[in-house]
Amino acid sequence: MDIKIIASNRKAYHEFHILEKFEAGLELSGSEVKSLREGRASLKEGYCLVRKGEVWAVGLHISPYSHTGYSGHEPVRDRRLLLNRREIGKLQKAVDQKGMTIVPLRIYFKSGWAKLEIALAKGKHHYDKKEALKAKDLKRHTEREMRNYR
Repeated sequence: MDIKIIASNRKAYHEFHILEKFEAGLELSGSEVKSLREGRASLKEGYCLVRKGEVWAVGLHISPYSHTGYSGHEPVRDRRLLLNRREIGKLQKAVDQKGMTIVPLRIYFKSGWAKLEIALAKGKHHYDKKEALKAKDLKRHTEREMRNYR
């Protein structure tokens, strides 16, 4: 299966503890798909909600298609995610708990279909972020020393 990544949300790994990942289809208009194929999307402000048994992606920015006429699409709008009922129930139950949220991680094409990878996440505290940066620096330092040692 060929996967072409359009956009990723690297900051989500810094801001949240990622607990479980899901792959969801996206309900898009034609000009949105063409714009995604040009690679014009941003997940920075995005998050997901469960409303009336459906999961919605809110705040995803898909820029207007470059060759569209006057009737393009709205860049930031709520887009419905396509998940099965069991996955939606699992997400709903988890989000009802305090501190849990659904964040988009990356948007990509898989076998020609637009997919959004979402994750069940729990927010990090300030000290968790500092600890993660410290561990990352330590790992980088040890790899550099090992490379110089050889």
